Amino acid sequence: MTYSVIQWATGLVGQEAVRGVLAHPDLELVGAWVHSPDKVGRDVGEICGLDAIGVRASGSLDEICALDADAVVYAPVLASTRDVIALLESGKNVVTPVGWIYPDHNASGVQAIQAACEKAGVTLHGTGINPGGITERFPITLSALCRDIRHVRAEEFSDIRNYPTAMVVREIMLFGKEPEIARSSPMLEVLGHGFMQSIDMIAAELRFALDAEKRSTHEMAVTTKDLDTPVGTLAAGTVAAQRFTWEATVRGEVVITVRVNWLMGDADLDPPWTLGEQRFEVAFDADPPLAVTFHGLHPPVVGAHPEIGLTGPAMHCVNAIPYVVAAPPGIQTYLDLPIIAGRATVRGGTPR
Repeated sequence: MTYSVIQWATGLVGQEAVRGVLAHPDLELVGAWVHSPDKVGRDVGEICGLDAIGVRASGSLDEICALDADAVVYAPVLASTRDVIALLESGKNVVTPVGWIYPDHNASGVQAIQAACEKAGVTLHGTGINPGGITERFPITLSALCRDIRHVRAEEFSDIRNYPTAMVVREIMLFGKEPEIARSSPMLEVLGHGFMQSIDMIAAELRFALDAEKRSTHEMAVTTKDLDTPVGTLAAGTVAAQRFTWEATVRGEVVITVRVNWLMGDADLDPPWTLGEQRFEVAFDADPPLAVTFHGLHPPVVGAHPEIGLTGPAMHCVNAIPYVVAAPPGIQTYLDLPIIAGRATVRGGTPR
C-alpha cells in the first residue's frame, strides 16, 4: 500500500524528509507547504536540490488542507497548534519532530489536538532524535536488558562548529556572548519543554515515582583567546561551550539525567572541558550496567553537508508514517505504537 504525504516546511529537516519520502517504497510525495514566498510555485525537488518531481510548493494552509493526503510531515522551526489542528481536522495524520513527544493531556492545547484527532479519525505522533529518540525511545528499549534500574542517563556531545548558522548560534544559542548575557539563554526552557516530556515518558514506563519538581542547570566555559569559527570570531572571555542538564529525582535522589553538551571545539576553554568524539550516549546504573554510544548521527565537525545531522530526525518522522496512519485516532507516542523500522534500498526489483 502506498501512502500519500505532504511535507510542511522545506528547511534542512524538511529537505531531508523529502529525500526520505522519495526513497521510501511505501510513500508518495503529493504536496509541500513553504514559508518563503520565493519558494511558492516552485518544484519541490528543485527546492531540495534534486531533479524536478512534478510537485509544486504552496504557501497556503487552505490549499494544503484541501489536498488529498494520508499524512503530513510537519517540520517548521516553531510549531503552531492552530496549524496542526487545521491539518488534523482536514483528515490528515501528522508526524512531527517539533513537539508532542509525551504531552500533558490536561493542557488545553493538547486537549484541542486530541479532540481534532478523534473527530477526524486521525493521529498525531511526535518524534525526532534528541528529544524524540535518544532521550526516550532508546532508553526505554534498552532498559529491557536490565533489572534493578537505579539511574538512566541520556547525553548529547555536539561540536557546534558543524552548525554554520550565525543568527541561531550567536543570537539564540548565545555563543560569543559574555557569560552574564549567556545566562539568559532561552535554551534551558526551550529544550526543557521537550526533554521534560522525555523524562516523564521514561518514568512512566520504568515506573519511577518522581518527585514533583525537576532540576535544571546551565553551565558555561569561555574561550581563553580569540577563536575563529564558522560563525565568526568569538572574542576571548566570551562563551564557547555550554552544558544544559535536566534531572528528575525520587525522594531527592537523581534517577533520570538528560544532558546536552555544546562546544566550539574543546581547546582553550576556561574551565577546561573535553568533548571527545561527537556522539550520543545512553547509560544505566542497573544490573548489568549497560552503556550504549551512538555514532554517525552528527555531521563532520568542519566541512560540507551539515544536513547529515538532520537526516536522523527527518527519517524518524518519515519511517513512522505507515505505522501512524494505521494507528488509532489520537495522540500516539512510542508507548502506543509498534516497533518503527526503516526500509531497505530496492536493488534489482521489488523486495519480497
